[in-house]
Amino acid sequence: MMARQGANRLCFWSWMDNMTDPRIKSFPVSWEELHRTSKALAWRLLELGPFEGLIAVTRGGLVPAAIVARELEIRLIDTACISSYSGNKRGDLDILKPSPMAGDGSGWLIVDDLVDTGETAKALKAMMPKAHLATVYAKPAGRPLVDTFVTEVSQDTWIFFPWDLEPQPSTPIIGQR
Repeated sequence: MMARQGANRLCFWSWMDNMTDPRIKSFPVSWEELHRTSKALAWRLLELGPFEGLIAVTRGGLVPAAIVARELEIRLIDTACISSYSGNKRGDLDILKPSPMAGDGSGWLIVDDLVDTGETAKALKAMMPKAHLATVYAKPAGRPLVDTFVTEVSQDTWIFFPWDLEPQPSTPIIGQR
């Protein structure tokens, strides 16, 4: 599948070759789209604040969290470092660094790029049960765990974030069958 970004075309097929399930749908996101959708997330959060601080979930939540923090003028920012993927393969959830600064999460906002299966969201809610969890994108399995999100995609969709992509020649769709 291809997406246009300026005059360049981005190729997702070569990366998709590593994904074993041919039924996976790709959803490429450009830097501009991520910025626009993260700003839309901030608009949805505006009336829920002010927040005492923001927890960015690494690594995917760093960019949306920076945009949300700017738009809501949140200056106290910490991270929760959680690993659940190695490349495009899901692994065990590994909490590399919690956020003790947020305590039980009361008055705090947690921002991540995506809720997929909900495993990361469950871990975050267990650590900070009173925090408000917001994501840019949500899949059906994880959606009930998120307090605020902007865009829902199907469970069988793989979102390609801008940091996952690089411009290169691409195969026409008909050649991918």
